[in-house]
Amino acid sequence: MGGERRWISVLPARPARWAGIGIGRFGDRWRDILLHWLRTEAGRRRPFLWLPVVYGLGIALYFSADQEPAPWLAPLFAAAAAVAAFLLRHSWRTRLTAIFLGALFLGFSAGSLRTALVMQPVLDRIVIGPLEGYVRSVEKRLQGPRAVIDVSSFAGLGPDERPARVRVTFRKGVKIEAGTRIQVTARLVPPPGPARPGGYDFARDAFFGRIGAVGSTTGPLRLPEGNGSATADATLLTRLAAWIDVQRNLLTDRIVETAGGQERAPATRAKRAETAHETRVRGQEAAFVAALVTGKRGLIADETNEALRAAGIYHVVSIGGFHMTLVAGTLFFLTRLSLALIPGLAVGYPIRKIAAVIGIVGASGYCVFSGAGIDTLRALCVTLIVMGAILADRPALSMRNLALAALVCLTLQPEAMLGPSFQMSFAGVAALIALFERWDDPEPAANALPLREGGPPGASSADGRQGRLYRMTVMSVMTTVVAMLATGPFSTYHFQTFNPWGILGNAFGLPIVELVVMPFSFLAVALYPLGLDGPFWHLAGLAAVPVLAGARIAAGFPGAVVVVPAFGVGALSLLAFGMLWACLWSTPLRWLAVLPVAVGVAFAAAPARPDVRIDREGRGAAVRSAGGRFVILGNPSAFVVEQWLKADGDGRRADDPALKHNVACDRFGCVARLADGRSVAFTRDPAALAEDCRRAALLITPRQTPPDCAAAYVIDREDLQRLGAIALTSGNGGLIVESTHDSNVAGGEGRPWRRPAGR
Repeated sequence: MGGERRWISVLPARPARWAGIGIGRFGDRWRDILLHWLRTEAGRRRPFLWLPVVYGLGIALYFSADQEPAPWLAPLFAAAAAVAAFLLRHSWRTRLTAIFLGALFLGFSAGSLRTALVMQPVLDRIVIGPLEGYVRSVEKRLQGPRAVIDVSSFAGLGPDERPARVRVTFRKGVKIEAGTRIQVTARLVPPPGPARPGGYDFARDAFFGRIGAVGSTTGPLRLPEGNGSATADATLLTRLAAWIDVQRNLLTDRIVETAGGQERAPATRAKRAETAHETRVRGQEAAFVAALVTGKRGLIADETNEALRAAGIYHVVSIGGFHMTLVAGTLFFLTRLSLALIPGLAVGYPIRKIAAVIGIVGASGYCVFSGAGIDTLRALCVTLIVMGAILADRPALSMRNLALAALVCLTLQPEAMLGPSFQMSFAGVAALIALFERWDDPEPAANALPLREGGPPGASSADGRQGRLYRMTVMSVMTTVVAMLATGPFSTYHFQTFNPWGILGNAFGLPIVELVVMPFSFLAVALYPLGLDGPFWHLAGLAAVPVLAGARIAAGFPGAVVVVPAFGVGALSLLAFGMLWACLWSTPLRWLAVLPVAVGVAFAAAPARPDVRIDREGRGAAVRSAGGRFVILGNPSAFVVEQWLKADGDGRRADDPALKHNVACDRFGCVARLADGRSVAFTRDPAALAEDCRRAALLITPRQTPPDCAAAYVIDREDLQRLGAIALTSGNGGLIVESTHDSNVAGGEGRPWRRPAGR
């Protein structure tokens, strides 16, 4: 109560100082109502909920900087804000201002500190040579295994330029296991940057995952002599991580063998691990169940992934909040139910807290077993805070606990704030908590629309079975709709797709996963050490059949995947701010969220579309032709082409023949025309540069152009190395350039994960 009185006192009890602002009686009334709402919000301590928002804004400012900021400046400002908050504590306005400024600078400092902690060499060019290292983890995939390797030596590079950790893809059929030392010839490249300006930065993700290069093998795999003692120079944590990865793969193999309805492999685990990955899975159900349990998604086919995305349930195969909630919640309720059946324990001991401790232990163990990825660690933080609230006799699921979880997650992994997983998970949970708060609010704020007791407007107040069923149905539909509305702006921004049938996919698939697939999986995991798990994996696989069948049916519906043009970060910021405003306030102040949401929707509905997109590696370009759609010059990768098309709101695939319409190509290059008739040339061969320089208005080439090139606009090797992926838009009588490496235009070093590429 003391905290509540302190917050109430920060706003004036009477609007005497505002008397001259009103516009007659009507203005005075609304002024009084506004002040009442503000006092109510302060009394409920809602301003605290904005601290992680401001903290996250500081992180966003750090990552938006063109150059790496001075590491000492932001902590200095944060300390100054803390001193100001203490000295000016008698004035609520200056105190709140200082607190929020301190949170802003602390967020900026968290990003800078995190970068310094994970700093390691990043490869800046293509290098082919012998690679030797310790295998940390292996992802078995249909295309061939992919491993993360701690590098001991590579191609004679010194410690200052040799990546400490790399991710390498092996050919299909290669057998490799975590915890061993390997030698192989590898072709490594720098982690790829965004495919387009404003696109997702894979290089940044790799940097914070301590991955300094990616690539593939070009020769046979060799195990050096004495490999059994090769772990001597690996740290204890590294060896533990490798051992856990081996166990995850063994369990994945076991699920694939049994959930797919195949015959059992030989009895020994070693033999089973050797043969399971070579066995063709009879159905994707086994791969789906394995991904649910172990987080190993490599055996899920691309077609299945697309169906799950179209049905809106792909999130269930990523170890995150969904899995942590199921694990911790199931352990909590089963433990509490079991203890409640023993009268002596139920009366004499705090069985609710005991169940919470069991939930914490189970969630932590599952996090470690599933690989402790970024998404999993974030979900664990939220789970620990929720269970900790139970231990402290506080409401488990509250907006305040979510705010604390966000602060913890952003401090541990500031880079996660830029990714879709963090944004969508916290947005969805915040929206659902706000819905339940509004549903159950016993004292609605002044002038708020009242809800009928026991349910939403129109819900039956009867205590009978029909009324309860009605309320459950309405709640299920409302939660699904609210979660989709909250996460929609983020999924559309990052993936440029919208899945209108996701409501049906979640309504049909999630109950089966939660009530059938996962319970059978829990039983199977418990019996796995005894070798009695096979029947339950088989039942889990059978239960997954309707889930995948429903996803494929939903994917076949008209408009199952709607491709939306990419909009800018400004529109996303307005939409996110509006969502937060609606969720974090508890009074009718929330309705002011309509303004930023409306402006954000207007901006998102009319995004800027460039006329030319150029591949970061100089392999090709996309040109907007007279028909208003892109045609492709050169041979950019299918992934890059599909990224370009999605960002343009174009649902075509990379192999669509129309992408070459009105494009003239030969062995020297390709030529096309913009909508205004100007010619664009993509030149591969230096022998054609002289001619294209004379004829083209825009010349694009991965080669170095001659100094006397007469083309009006030239993008050559030097520009590509300096700018990365490029977008060109007609405007102001010329072409406006946007790139992924704008900081390097001034000759700066840029960010640690975004260095100029050498060729």
